Amino acid sequence: MGIAIRPAGAPDVAAIDALLRTSFPAPDDADLVRRLCVDGDMVLMLVAVEEESGALAGAIAFSRMQVVVHDKPVPAVALAPLAVAPAWRRQGVAEALVQAGLEALETAGVVLCFVLGEPDYYERFGFHADYARNFASPYAGDYLMAMPLQGGLMPCGVRGAAEHAGAFAALG
Repeated sequence: MGIAIRPAGAPDVAAIDALLRTSFPAPDDADLVRRLCVDGDMVLMLVAVEEESGALAGAIAFSRMQVVVHDKPVPAVALAPLAVAPAWRRQGVAEALVQAGLEALETAGVVLCFVLGEPDYYERFGFHADYARNFASPYAGDYLMAMPLQGGLMPCGVRGAAEHAGAFAALG
């Protein structure tokens, strides 16, 4: 059995909500995705579906951020959340979702992608705290990482401000 990665659509909403509610200990991530969509801050949502049955294997979301460097806005997104159904964990689904998302964002002209997560996991994709360290953010610290896209157009050490979409402020 294989998986296919594709943009999420209206028929996927209930399955994504169920996946997020069962993947995390609180409903915060499901509420986050709903609010990002309602607020118009969702940039890209991808799903991984089992090719034969069409069952949802995983989902990833990228939302709009307000990033400013030298008084100029920079096209940037936040990766959150990323979830994989228990039956599909440790089979490369999350990696496939992250890679497909980053490729789509690169094509769309996004310059910087942030993630708040476990460094040991996200560093394998090219995220690093050093890229995020010089951005003023309420999430600043070792778990806030960034990854430059567009061939490193945004070099490490650039200073600026990075603000997640308003829906993140509602998280517990």
